[in-house]
Order: sequence, then structure tokens, then C-alpha cells
Amino acid sequence: MIIPVRCFSCGSLIAHKWEEFNEKKEAGTDVMTALDELGFDRYCCRRMFVSHIDLITEVAPFSAPRE
Repeated sequence: MIIPVRCFSCGSLIAHKWEEFNEKKEAGTDVMTALDELGFDRYCCRRMFVSHIDLITEVAPFSAPRE
């Protein structure tokens, strides 16, 4: 859905760098280089970014407001 706020393994904050990561990726920067520039040294945090699939735009139309 959306990027988790914290890494599942180590608990570091990661969500605040998601937009910057996407901007670097769209600019043509290699994923490994972009993660290095953002300061993600742990492989568990890097995994969170590399394996994330953003599905919120596909799921949102099916959500209904609760009454």
C-alpha cells in the first residue's frame, strides 16, 4: 500500500525519504546509488525500499467511507 513508517527489522524511520527516493529514481539515478545518497546503510532498510510496490492508487477507488 504505502511505505511503512519504520523498517520492520531494525525500527529506523524510513518513510520520510520515500519521495526523495522516487525523485532520484525518476531522474535516472541507479537504485543502489540513490539509497547510498539517502544514507541507508543497513540492508534491512534498503530492502524496504527496493521491495516496496506502491499500490495505493490501485486500491483507493475501491475504498468506501464508513458510516
